Amino acid sequence: MKKITLIAAMAAVATAAQAGGLLTNTNQNAAFLRNFAQEGQITLTSLYANPAGNAFLSKGWHMSLNSQTAKQFRTIQTTFPLFAMNAADPGQATHEYKGEALAPVVPSITVSHNWDKWSLSAHFGLIGGGGKCEFDQGLGSFEALFASNIAQQIPAIQDGVNAALPLKVQQGLMASGLDATTAATLAGMGTYSSSVVGYSLDGYMRGRSYYFGLQIGGAYKVQENLAAFLGVRGVYGTCNYNGYVQDVKAIANYSYSVPAAGAFPGVPTTTGTEAVNLNSDLALNCDQTGFGLTPIIGLDWEINKHWNVAAKYEAPTRMNLKNKSEMNAVAQAQAANPSSPLAQFKDGEKVREDIPAILALGAEYRLNDKVRFDGSFKTYFDKGARKYGQKEDLIDHNTFDICLGAEYDVHKLVTISASWQNTRFGLSDEYMNDLSFNLPSHSIGLGVRLHPSKLFNIDLGYMYSIYQDHTVNTTTAAGIKTDVYSRKNNVVGIGFNFAI
Repeated sequence: MKKITLIAAMAAVATAAQAGGLLTNTNQNAAFLRNFAQEGQITLTSLYANPAGNAFLSKGWHMSLNSQTAKQFRTIQTTFPLFAMNAADPGQATHEYKGEALAPVVPSITVSHNWDKWSLSAHFGLIGGGGKCEFDQGLGSFEALFASNIAQQIPAIQDGVNAALPLKVQQGLMASGLDATTAATLAGMGTYSSSVVGYSLDGYMRGRSYYFGLQIGGAYKVQENLAAFLGVRGVYGTCNYNGYVQDVKAIANYSYSVPAAGAFPGVPTTTGTEAVNLNSDLALNCDQTGFGLTPIIGLDWEINKHWNVAAKYEAPTRMNLKNKSEMNAVAQAQAANPSSPLAQFKDGEKVREDIPAILALGAEYRLNDKVRFDGSFKTYFDKGARKYGQKEDLIDHNTFDICLGAEYDVHKLVTISASWQNTRFGLSDEYMNDLSFNLPSHSIGLGVRLHPSKLFNIDLGYMYSIYQDHTVNTTTAAGIKTDVYSRKNNVVGIGFNFAI
């Protein structure tokens, strides 16, 4: 079990419902949604997955225009003993925090021109991120932090309430008709007590992340059935993290007893409730931008009319994201401490967030002119990708995924397809938090390709992912904090493919 950290960084890398590794989207078009295993295919729409295979396309121009819509729901169920003191839900130690990530339009465009042996190509798309995630009620790590701080301050809060009660009683007695001197005397003779019974706060969290990638390169037929690819991708990252915890108050019940109070009609009640403003609001709005380059190489080998195999390697992408931040005084004070998680959001700070290297292997088996079977394996070298605070050391093993797909030309105008993907992350409990978490998943892809003509086709695809819930227990001074992470997502897409 791990120890609780300060808001666990105050922000999340908000990703929409994408397939791929920690920082990589592999669903670059609608064709992927209907068949995940593109690494062994030879089509323009598989350029991102198998760029070397592009050399075997027909001569001339090829273009693919795509748009996807992705929606994801994140739910964190947090159990923490001090949550029972929340005045909005008294007695309940388990709270549920829901976030919605939406990417209404995820565009991509692929262009290629082919000669006898050469092919030059370009691809533009969102290779990471792709949306925003919003938690209207904040997050469990927000609330747990402030609940713990309030619990630590209970003696001081009660002393403060008690110290303020004599004047409160005096004013009440004066309002009932007593003169100031008598009211002050009675108030001074009273006995007072108070008890902190709860707290209240207002929390909010929103994260947005876009990594735009422009890939250019060339493929060459080394032999009639063997091609190689060399290219580079420029990546521009832009992120925003906006969160706050405000109106933080402790709720205290108090009582006082004034000698001979019964002799004076209209004396205020001897009990009441006081909401104590703790003046500990925390607010952050941080924009991050950065640029990196990704060298890419690939090979494709058409063994015979039935088999095609391919491989692609993407080198790691060094990304330094520079902060432009606005913080209130409380957040600034915490960010000034290098050991604080808020330090990575300090204005002007450069945050290391490398995109990992990727090795992708794929194969396609063509049973006949109408039926094709595809398979692929990808590994993302997460442990070698540098992250702020050396967070890569908290990764147990690299991410990998396995994809299987099948296509059937049921008619000269229609191709149907289905596919399956299993993704496994190697994240330790120490890596996971409610602001940024990834879960193992199984995904199903379905779709069709319509062929109105030999030079034009349309892809329609749908992806649904089933995530495996993950539970993390955290040791705190107030007891065990338990987080149960879950996700749901759907993605639909449409693509238009042309050959000229």
